[in-house]
Amino acid sequence: MRTKPVCDPRSIFFDSIAAEWDARQDRPDLARDLDACLAQFGLKENEVVLDVGCGTGNLTVALLRRLGPAGRVMAIDISDQMLARAKGKVSDARVTWRHASADRLPAADEEIDRVLCFSVWPHLENPAAAVTEFYRVLRPGGFLHIWHLISRDKVNRIHQEADPAVQHDRLAPVGETASLLKKNRFSMIAMADDETRYSITGRKEELSS
Repeated sequence: MRTKPVCDPRSIFFDSIAAEWDARQDRPDLARDLDACLAQFGLKENEVVLDVGCGTGNLTVALLRRLGPAGRVMAIDISDQMLARAKGKVSDARVTWRHASADRLPAADEEIDRVLCFSVWPHLENPAAAVTEFYRVLRPGGFLHIWHLISRDKVNRIHQEADPAVQHDRLAPVGETASLLKKNRFSMIAMADDETRYSITGRKEELSS
Protein backbone atom coordinates (compact mmCIF):
# COMPACT_ATOMS: atom_id res chain seq x y z
CA MET A 1 0.00 0.00 0.00
CA ARG A 2 1.46 3.39 -1.04
CA THR A 3 0.19 6.73 0.13
CA LYS A 4 1.46 10.31 0.20
CA PRO A 5 0.08 13.76 0.97
CA VAL A 6 -1.79 15.18 -2.02
CA CYS A 7 -0.16 18.48 -3.06
CA ASP A 8 -1.77 19.54 -6.33
CA PRO A 9 -3.26 22.94 -7.29
CA ARG A 10 -6.21 20.99 -8.65
CA SER A 11 -7.16 19.94 -5.13
CA ILE A 12 -7.56 23.61 -4.14
CA PHE A 13 -9.67 24.26 -7.23
CA PHE A 14 -11.95 21.27 -6.65
CA ASP A 15 -12.26 22.20 -2.98
CA SER A 16 -13.52 25.61 -4.11
CA ILE A 17 -16.29 24.21 -6.34
CA ALA A 18 -17.39 21.25 -4.21
CA ALA A 19 -20.44 23.05 -2.77
CA GLU A 20 -21.82 23.84 -6.23
CA TRP A 21 -20.73 20.69 -8.04
CA ASP A 22 -23.99 18.76 -7.84
CA ALA A 23 -25.96 21.82 -8.94
CA ARG A 24 -23.96 21.73 -12.19
CA GLN A 25 -25.12 18.18 -12.92
CA ASP A 26 -28.47 17.02 -14.29
CA ARG A 27 -28.78 14.49 -11.49
CA PRO A 28 -31.65 12.26 -12.77
CA ASP A 29 -30.08 11.98 -16.22
CA LEU A 30 -26.64 11.41 -14.73
CA ALA A 31 -27.92 8.55 -12.56
CA ARG A 32 -29.59 6.96 -15.57
CA ASP A 33 -26.48 7.23 -17.71
CA LEU A 34 -24.20 5.87 -15.00
CA ASP A 35 -26.51 2.91 -14.45
CA ALA A 36 -26.45 2.19 -18.19
CA CYS A 37 -22.64 2.30 -18.30
CA LEU A 38 -22.24 -0.02 -15.31
CA ALA A 39 -24.67 -2.48 -16.88
CA GLN A 40 -22.66 -2.37 -20.11
CA PHE A 41 -19.42 -2.94 -18.21
CA GLY A 42 -20.83 -6.14 -16.70
CA LEU A 43 -20.27 -5.17 -13.06
CA LYS A 44 -20.86 -8.13 -10.73
CA GLU A 45 -22.50 -7.71 -7.35
CA ASN A 46 -19.57 -9.04 -5.29
CA GLU A 47 -16.78 -6.94 -6.84
CA VAL A 48 -14.30 -4.67 -5.09
CA VAL A 49 -14.31 -1.44 -7.12
CA LEU A 50 -11.95 1.54 -7.07
CA ASP A 51 -13.73 4.83 -7.86
CA VAL A 52 -10.93 7.21 -8.89
CA GLY A 53 -11.75 10.91 -8.49
CA CYS A 54 -15.05 10.12 -6.82
CA GLY A 55 -15.97 13.79 -6.38
CA THR A 56 -19.27 14.20 -4.55
CA GLY A 57 -20.03 10.49 -4.84
CA ASN A 58 -22.43 10.26 -7.78
CA LEU A 59 -20.70 7.24 -9.32
CA THR A 60 -20.28 5.67 -5.88
CA VAL A 61 -24.06 5.89 -5.37
CA ALA A 62 -24.61 4.19 -8.74
CA LEU A 63 -22.15 1.46 -7.82
CA LEU A 64 -23.91 0.76 -4.54
CA ARG A 65 -27.18 0.29 -6.38
CA ARG A 66 -25.62 -2.58 -8.33
CA LEU A 67 -23.33 -4.16 -5.75
CA GLY A 68 -24.59 -6.77 -3.31
CA PRO A 69 -23.79 -7.13 0.40
CA ALA A 70 -20.33 -8.55 -0.35
CA GLY A 71 -19.42 -5.79 -2.83
CA ARG A 72 -17.18 -2.92 -1.78
CA VAL A 73 -16.13 0.48 -3.11
CA MET A 74 -12.88 2.27 -2.38
CA ALA A 75 -13.57 5.90 -3.35
CA ILE A 76 -10.62 8.29 -3.63
CA ASP A 77 -10.27 11.98 -4.41
CA ILE A 78 -7.64 14.71 -4.06
CA SER A 79 -10.24 17.18 -2.75
CA ASP A 80 -11.15 17.05 0.94
CA GLN A 81 -14.26 19.13 0.28
CA MET A 82 -15.49 16.82 -2.47
CA LEU A 83 -14.99 13.87 -0.13
CA ALA A 84 -16.88 15.67 2.64
CA ARG A 85 -19.85 16.19 0.30
CA ALA A 86 -19.73 12.56 -0.77
CA LYS A 87 -19.63 11.30 2.81
CA GLY A 88 -22.63 13.47 3.63
CA LYS A 89 -24.52 11.91 0.74
CA VAL A 90 -23.55 8.27 1.31
CA SER A 91 -23.59 6.45 4.64
CA ASP A 92 -22.95 2.88 3.57
CA ALA A 93 -20.48 0.53 5.26
CA ARG A 94 -19.52 -0.91 1.87
CA VAL A 95 -17.66 2.32 1.00
CA THR A 96 -14.17 3.31 2.14
CA TRP A 97 -13.35 6.98 1.51
CA ARG A 98 -9.71 8.02 1.02
CA HIS A 99 -7.98 11.34 0.35
CA ALA A 100 -5.47 10.10 -2.20
CA SER A 101 -4.14 10.53 -5.72
CA ALA A 102 -4.20 7.96 -8.50
CA ASP A 103 -0.43 7.62 -8.64
CA ARG A 104 -0.25 6.52 -4.98
CA LEU A 105 -3.23 4.30 -4.28
CA PRO A 106 -4.19 3.24 -0.75
CA ALA A 107 -4.83 -0.32 -1.87
CA ALA A 108 -2.88 -3.55 -1.61
CA ASP A 109 -1.51 -5.48 -4.58
CA GLU A 110 -4.27 -7.30 -6.49
CA GLU A 111 -6.98 -6.08 -4.09
CA ILE A 112 -9.29 -4.54 -6.73
CA ASP A 113 -11.55 -6.19 -9.31
CA ARG A 114 -12.37 -3.05 -11.32
CA VAL A 115 -10.95 0.48 -11.59
CA LEU A 116 -13.32 3.23 -12.73
CA CYS A 117 -12.07 6.61 -13.95
CA PHE A 118 -15.20 8.61 -14.67
CA SER A 119 -14.67 12.23 -15.83
CA VAL A 120 -11.28 12.34 -14.14
CA TRP A 121 -8.62 11.15 -16.59
CA PRO A 122 -7.45 14.62 -17.83
CA HIS A 123 -6.97 15.73 -14.21
CA LEU A 124 -4.47 13.01 -13.29
CA GLU A 125 -1.15 14.64 -12.48
CA ASN A 126 0.87 11.65 -13.70
CA PRO A 127 -1.18 9.34 -15.96
CA ALA A 128 1.71 6.93 -16.58
CA ALA A 129 2.28 6.44 -12.86
CA ALA A 130 -1.46 6.08 -12.33
CA VAL A 131 -1.69 3.29 -14.94
CA THR A 132 1.19 1.50 -13.22
CA GLU A 133 -0.72 1.73 -9.95
CA PHE A 134 -3.95 0.52 -11.55
CA TYR A 135 -2.10 -2.53 -12.84
CA ARG A 136 -0.61 -3.17 -9.40
CA VAL A 137 -3.89 -3.07 -7.47
CA LEU A 138 -6.00 -4.95 -10.03
CA ARG A 139 -6.44 -8.68 -9.74
CA PRO A 140 -5.49 -10.72 -12.83
CA GLY A 141 -8.41 -10.45 -15.23
CA GLY A 142 -9.56 -7.18 -13.64
CA PHE A 143 -10.88 -4.26 -15.69
CA LEU A 144 -9.98 -0.59 -16.09
CA HIS A 145 -12.61 1.80 -17.46
CA ILE A 146 -11.86 5.38 -18.51
CA TRP A 147 -14.88 7.32 -19.70
CA HIS A 148 -16.72 10.60 -20.18
CA LEU A 149 -20.37 11.09 -21.08
CA ILE A 150 -19.50 13.94 -23.46
CA SER A 151 -17.11 14.23 -26.39
CA ARG A 152 -13.37 14.71 -26.06
CA ASP A 153 -13.61 18.10 -27.82
CA LYS A 154 -16.21 19.30 -25.33
CA VAL A 155 -14.15 18.10 -22.36
CA ASN A 156 -11.09 19.97 -23.62
CA ARG A 157 -13.08 23.11 -24.42
CA ILE A 158 -14.57 23.18 -20.90
CA HIS A 159 -11.10 22.89 -19.37
CA GLN A 160 -9.59 25.55 -21.63
CA GLU A 161 -12.23 28.01 -20.42
CA ALA A 162 -11.92 27.05 -16.76
CA ASP A 163 -9.66 27.93 -13.84
CA PRO A 164 -5.88 27.99 -14.54
CA ALA A 165 -5.49 24.95 -12.27
CA VAL A 166 -7.22 22.75 -14.87
CA GLN A 167 -6.81 24.85 -18.02
CA HIS A 168 -4.18 22.54 -19.47
CA ASP A 169 -5.82 19.26 -18.42
CA ARG A 170 -6.21 17.64 -21.84
CA LEU A 171 -8.12 14.52 -22.80
CA ALA A 172 -5.95 12.82 -25.41
CA PRO A 173 -7.30 10.95 -28.44
CA VAL A 174 -8.44 7.49 -27.45
CA GLY A 175 -5.62 5.83 -29.39
CA GLU A 176 -3.02 7.76 -27.43
CA THR A 177 -4.52 6.72 -24.12
CA ALA A 178 -4.86 3.13 -25.31
CA SER A 179 -1.16 3.08 -26.22
CA LEU A 180 -0.27 4.09 -22.66
CA LEU A 181 -2.41 1.25 -21.30
CA LYS A 182 -0.89 -1.28 -23.70
CA LYS A 183 2.63 -0.28 -22.64
CA ASN A 184 1.57 -1.17 -19.12
CA ARG A 185 0.34 -4.67 -20.07
CA PHE A 186 -3.37 -3.95 -20.44
CA SER A 187 -5.23 -5.52 -23.34
CA MET A 188 -7.87 -3.36 -25.03
CA ILE A 189 -11.46 -4.60 -24.87
CA ALA A 190 -13.40 -1.62 -26.26
CA MET A 191 -12.80 2.00 -27.33
CA ALA A 192 -15.00 4.90 -28.42
CA ASP A 193 -14.15 8.53 -29.19
CA ASP A 194 -16.99 10.36 -30.93
CA GLU A 195 -19.32 13.34 -30.59
CA THR A 196 -21.26 11.78 -27.71
CA ARG A 197 -18.74 9.94 -25.52
CA TYR A 198 -15.19 8.92 -24.78
CA SER A 199 -14.48 5.49 -23.35
CA ILE A 200 -11.78 2.86 -23.05
CA THR A 201 -11.99 -0.54 -21.39
CA GLY A 202 -8.76 -2.37 -20.68
CA ARG A 203 -8.11 -5.68 -18.98
CA LYS A 204 -5.21 -6.88 -16.88
CA GLU A 205 -4.27 -10.19 -18.40
CA GLU A 206 -4.61 -13.28 -16.24
CA LEU A 207 -1.34 -15.00 -15.44
CA SER A 208 -0.61 -18.03 -17.55
CA SER A 209 -0.38 -21.30 -15.65
